Amino acid sequence: MKDLRRYLVLKYIQYLVLSSSNAVSTFLGLLSSLYAIIILQSAKVSFKSTAVLISSLAKADILVSVSIVAEMVVQTFSVSISSPVFTSALLQNLLTANTHISCLLLSCVAFEAYLITFFPTDSRHFRTVKNARLTSRIIWILVTAECALFQADDLLKASSTSAPIHSRYALLFHVSSMTAALLRSLSYILGILLRIVNVYIYYKIFFSMDHQ
Repeated sequence: MKDLRRYLVLKYIQYLVLSSSNAVSTFLGLLSSLYAIIILQSAKVSFKSTAVLISSLAKADILVSVSIVAEMVVQTFSVSISSPVFTSALLQNLLTANTHISCLLLSCVAFEAYLITFFPTDSRHFRTVKNARLTSRIIWILVTAECALFQADDLLKASSTSAPIHSRYALLFHVSSMTAALLRSLSYILGILLRIVNVYIYYKIFFSMDHQ
């Protein structure tokens, strides 16, 4: 569990402290996620709700791995891509999806830590493996839908620059563009709020333990 706590600290720094990811933090994050997955397979780790959330968090880095490997293949072997705009947008949206999934799951872990600290008995029926799996599944579904919307918007923008949009699709283009812009703004605001909430939660936990 000490190693998993260190893993969570690293992930908090990577996604909720650093303003943007860099090569070093990404590489360390990938290695730590692989290590966390190995640890979670051990019989010594009790598979409770927190472990479910951490497992889902570690698996989110698969999106980063896919993006990095795909980009390396394209650059190293000079692979000819029929739709470079589609590929470039997809790789970027995979990284965005990874960031959003990780931030939401880290916030769920923080909220669970808050419940364990201040409401250990009352919250026991909420902190179940079933609810943790359901929460993880909902997060993945919502972020996947977000990624699909971003991808569609990027493709529509690319097609509009290369050829004029038919009048039939003009409304679809405007609706998609406005929805994607709104969603990006909401994601940015939510990211700031999650940082504030996480800092507050761990501030409360730290001082409650300090006064015990």
